[in-house]
Amino acid sequence: QVQLVESGGGLVQAGGSLRLSCVASGGTISTYAMGWFRQAPGKEREFVAVVRWSGLLTSYADSVKGRFTISRDNAKNTVYLQMNSLKPEDTANYYCAASIYDADTDYLARTSAYMYWGQGTQVTVSS
Repeated sequence: QVQLVESGGGLVQAGGSLRLSCVASGGTISTYAMGWFRQAPGKEREFVAVVRWSGLLTSYADSVKGRFTISRDNAKNTVYLQMNSLKPEDTANYYCAASIYDADTDYLARTSAYMYWGQGTQVTVSS
């Protein structure tokens, strides 16, 4: 059973940056696709970014493309989300998730593709 713990959230002004981390325990994530999702109050959880197990293939939601970068360090069992040029609309609880499927990125944009989820870390962007 893989456990995921996110960290790095906080309060930042618009235009600022944050780096989220997701550390896995209870197993290696080296063969998992790893995704980041977010959920704002009153809204559904939405896809942000995914990195395939090798770290070579990534995909992003249009709303964050060019501003966010997902990466992974399999030796540290950790996935990162570098968020730059943050906007108030990026405010949400951010979740890390792991999928056993080495599938295309369209499939990996679905919450149903993921077996393991963290508890989330809150990101608040002030205007």
